[in-house]
Amino acid sequence: MKRYGNLWSDVTDFSNLLAAAHQAEKGKRFRENILRFNYNLESELIRLQQELLTQTYCPGEYKTFQVKQPKPRLISAAPYRDRVVHHALCNVIQPIFERTFIHDSYANRAGYGSHRGLQRFTRFARSSRYVLQCDIRKYFPSIDHAILKTILRRKIKCPDTLWLIDTIIDHSNDQEPVIDYFPGDDLLTPLQRRRGLPIGNLTSQFFANLYLNGFDHFVKETLRAKKYVRYVDDFALFSDDRVFLADARLAIESQLETLRLKIHPIKSQLFATAIGPTFLGFRVLPDHIRVKAASLRRARVRLRHYQTLYATKRLSFEQLTQSIQSWGAHLKHADTWRLRQDIFEQLVFTTS
Repeated sequence: MKRYGNLWSDVTDFSNLLAAAHQAEKGKRFRENILRFNYNLESELIRLQQELLTQTYCPGEYKTFQVKQPKPRLISAAPYRDRVVHHALCNVIQPIFERTFIHDSYANRAGYGSHRGLQRFTRFARSSRYVLQCDIRKYFPSIDHAILKTILRRKIKCPDTLWLIDTIIDHSNDQEPVIDYFPGDDLLTPLQRRRGLPIGNLTSQFFANLYLNGFDHFVKETLRAKKYVRYVDDFALFSDDRVFLADARLAIESQLETLRLKIHPIKSQLFATAIGPTFLGFRVLPDHIRVKAASLRRARVRLRHYQTLYATKRLSFEQLTQSIQSWGAHLKHADTWRLRQDIFEQLVFTTS
C-alpha cells in the first residue's frame, strides 16, 4: 500500500490557506467573528501559517450546544481560525483517501451526497426482497482515537502532517460517555481509551467516513454483498436471500468489534423491503417515496421559525427564498407534489 509523504508544504502553502478561508466562510461570511478575521485576512493567515510551520499551533476551545432533532446530540463549533486549518488539511489529505472509498459510500464526498445515496438505496430496495438495515450506536462519541490514527497512518507518512492530524484529534472536546466492552478488555479499558469526535468539524466528518472505509471493503469483498449503501453510520445490505442477510449481520457485528463499535440493537433490523425501509428522512415503498412524518414535523417547525425571523427582519427576503427553495428541492426527491402545494399555500410571510 502506497504511503504519502512530503505533504506539509502543500498544507501550509499560503494559497491553500487562502482557499481554505474562502471555503470556511461559505454561507457565514457576515458573522462577526468571520468579519473580524477577514478584516486582516492576510496577516491572520500569515500568523496561522507561522504557527503551523513552527508547530506552535494549538486549537481553541469549542462552543457546544445540544440539539434534540432528529435525535439528541452534542454539537461542537470550533473557532473560525481552526475551521480554516481543517479545510487546509482536508484539501490535501482527502484526495488521497478518496481513491480508496467504495462507490456506494455517499457522505461527505464531492459529487455524492444524500440525494444520490437515496437514489441508490431506492434502486436496491425495489430490486430486492429483503434489507438488513443498521445504525451504529452513538457513532461519533465511540470513534476510537488510537484506531483512527492507525488508519490514517496506513496512507500518510509525512511527520508534520501527522502532527497536525494528531493535534486536531487530541484536542477533541469531551463527548457523550459511552461505556462498551469488547474482547480483551479489562474493567478499566473503556475509561482509559480516548474516544469521540466533535460533530460539526469538517475533519470529524471526513474522519468518520474514513473510519468505516475498511468496513465497507469487508462488506463488499469478504461478505460479497452486491447491494450495499452507507451514509455516515447508517448502512443497508439488500438481497433476495434472507439467510445471507441474517448471517451477514453476525459477521458485521464481529467486524465492527475490531473498530470498537456496536450496531444499535433496536434500529438495526432485517425485514422485507415491501414494508418500506426508511433512509435519510424518506420512506421507500415499492411504487412511491414518502417523507418521514418526523422529518415533516421538523420542517414545519423550521418554516414557522422562518416566519418569525422574517417578521422581525432577522432574515432577509433573499435568505428566506433560498431556504424555502432548498427545502422544496429536497422534497422533490419524494412523491410530494400535493404535499408541497398544501404546505406552500398555507405559508404567509409578513414583516412588521
